Amino acid sequence: MTSSATPQTTMLTSPLSEHSWLRAVALLIAGAMQTLTFSPFNWWWLGPVSVALILLCCLPLAPKKLFRAGWLVGLGLFGTGASWVYVSISEHGNTSVPLAIILTSVFVAGLALVHGLAFWAWGKLAKDSTVRRLILFPAVWILADWIRGWLLTGFPWLYLGTAHVDGPLGGFAPLVGVHGVTFWITVSGAAIIAFWWLARCTRYASAAVVAVVALLPWVTGPAVSNTEWTVLDEEPTTFASMQGNIPQQIKWDPDFLRDQIVAYLELTEDHWNTDLILWPETAIPIPQDQAGKIIDHIAEELGQNSTLITGIPWYGFSERIEDFTFHNSIMAIGNGSGIYHKQKLVPFGEYVPLQQWLRGLIGFFDLPMSSFSQGPPDQSPLDANGTNIMPFICYEVAYPDFVARNARNSGLLLTISNDGWFGDSIGPLQHLQIARMRALETGRYMLRGTNNGVTAIIDHKGQITETIPQFERAVLTGEAYAAEGDTPYMQSGSWPVLTLAAILIVFVRVRVIPKN
Repeated sequence: MTSSATPQTTMLTSPLSEHSWLRAVALLIAGAMQTLTFSPFNWWWLGPVSVALILLCCLPLAPKKLFRAGWLVGLGLFGTGASWVYVSISEHGNTSVPLAIILTSVFVAGLALVHGLAFWAWGKLAKDSTVRRLILFPAVWILADWIRGWLLTGFPWLYLGTAHVDGPLGGFAPLVGVHGVTFWITVSGAAIIAFWWLARCTRYASAAVVAVVALLPWVTGPAVSNTEWTVLDEEPTTFASMQGNIPQQIKWDPDFLRDQIVAYLELTEDHWNTDLILWPETAIPIPQDQAGKIIDHIAEELGQNSTLITGIPWYGFSERIEDFTFHNSIMAIGNGSGIYHKQKLVPFGEYVPLQQWLRGLIGFFDLPMSSFSQGPPDQSPLDANGTNIMPFICYEVAYPDFVARNARNSGLLLTISNDGWFGDSIGPLQHLQIARMRALETGRYMLRGTNNGVTAIIDHKGQITETIPQFERAVLTGEAYAAEGDTPYMQSGSWPVLTLAAILIVFVRVRVIPKN
């Protein structure tokens, strides 16, 4: 490697950056390493190592080469961390194996373009200064993560900070959210390279400052995690969640409708007097306007102070769009009230983009219940015996700012899902970890009900207190405590860290370091 005492005019190089084939392999590995930080592997310490490896490969590259480098990082990350979509496309989408492989590859390659464009922009903004590139990399990474969370409905999955629900930086999640935690992971990776470079240049004092600043959050994080940002009720809410383990192949088959309802009623038989009972996403697989007898039967069985919350499709007239429409919904029955319509819909699974051209081409574009409409914004929480419960349906829990904003007027958070779409893959385990991070960010219990796992009670620190095995028909029971008060992250969202990233880009690019 080469270095210089005038780092503003000299680029740091390494064998990884000088040999294209070696660089390509290293970047794919660096992306794949990030998948290992998440559940079920939980090697969170690989996060900054991955960032350092990326920087070793990319620091001296021109913007055009950086686009390719970023795309390879994304390919490694999403190819290993999100390729579970193949299961839903192939096994449940009536799609041949070759076509499912092609569609999965297009999905992964498309997501990786965000990283490619971000790296290209990084090269343009930082020009040819190693110092500038090291400073700007965390800012560009965070803004790219944020854009990926909403662009084309968004894919807010595999954020590096999510892994720290069990890591030392997790204590900062209620303060700065997952993007803030991710930001410091990328800062730490850049600090590894900066420390090594400064030490080689015999700038030991500067290297020591970099090390102290980078390590401080890792050392103080565990202590910060002991801070109580919200106040829990003294009296618990008793809770029971039914995991029906209904095979996806029969989920929407009318011939098996009665069997599904009977299964959930039998699972609930010994729990009608529980304070809060939860059935998973679309546990009642017919619209509410056709399920009157089922709903009435549930209401009759429930204890006087009991509320049952269930996923159910909703069909009716919408004043907002002035037409009849379907929603993927959740409703409260018994000693509670309210219905919530899902806002963050999954492309192709719940609606088909460009459906006038795509419908009928292949089975994947005609999945059951893929004609849902988006629910209105600013919906009220559900009520259960006087406790406000904010529900999130499946994919919605992955949106950090969406959850934080909607959690403000609630005492408990609740999420239902049907992860049967993804079989025995790592997808459902990642989904659970994401739900845990939302609980940690908001300082609230998260009650999770799923069709086939992972059903769990998650406390206000993001830790699982009760769970039941995947792929079994079972009942989870336990207690949850409603919370009062907001965490700092609930009040500000991700705007402080996004603003910091924007300021870094403007200040470092324009003011701190003059053009060469």
